[in-house]
Amino acid sequence: WDETHFGKMGSYYINRTFFFDVHPPLGKMLIGLAGYLSGYDGTFPFQKPGDKYEQHNYMGMRGVRLYRLVSSWLALLCFSVRMLELSKSLPAALLTAFILIFDTGCITLSQYILLDPILMFFLMGAVLSMVKCNSCADRPFSASWWLWLSLTGVNLAGAMGVKFVGLFVVLLVGLNTVYDLWDLLGNLSLSLVMLGKHLLARVLCLILLPLALYTVTFAVHFTVLNKSGPGDGFFSSAFQSQLIGNNLHNVSVPE
Repeated sequence: WDETHFGKMGSYYINRTFFFDVHPPLGKMLIGLAGYLSGYDGTFPFQKPGDKYEQHNYMGMRGVRLYRLVSSWLALLCFSVRMLELSKSLPAALLTAFILIFDTGCITLSQYILLDPILMFFLMGAVLSMVKCNSCADRPFSASWWLWLSLTGVNLAGAMGVKFVGLFVVLLVGLNTVYDLWDLLGNLSLSLVMLGKHLLARVLCLILLPLALYTVTFAVHFTVLNKSGPGDGFFSSAFQSQLIGNNLHNVSVPE
């Protein structure tokens, strides 16, 4: 059923048809982009699970360009986190990556039009960026430190932009940041000015940057979907008047 739902959402983006859904737009926009780049024209109705795709070019949305690429990176990200930053053990890292590669759930999820592989990619990316940033703690404000701190914020925005379940990795990074700042506060050799710089850097990269990117995804969402569709009724008459094909299109709506 989920593939039917998200496949239809991807078709809406290709056809620029407005819709309403409970999930944030980033994952569905990526699904639509994968379909568009692979030649899918957005005409398959996705009416019920099990319908035959027949001549429709669905493979791009299902995995050739997006899901299998994303899923293949999960094992590499997991290996990097385990080997490079946490256990420092090659056997443990190889075992972790091996288990993930041959996990039935991951294999199944990577074959269908779903948000979960994209979500897992951003979750693992956020964790990897966080631990890499922690490894640069001895050289704060260096280029690598800024890079990994910024990438952590980018991946947080990506996780939240796909599903609200991304809040859990936001909580993880938030707790790590609180612990880090508390540790810096106890460092008596650190001046208040330097402590303020640390706090400002984290506010900039872990709060403002993710919020800005999250907002941009919605800006793109409303820009692309400019035609009337099944989601019109959830919004105001003034908003509906901006959608091509709506009964209120270009009608002057008083406040």
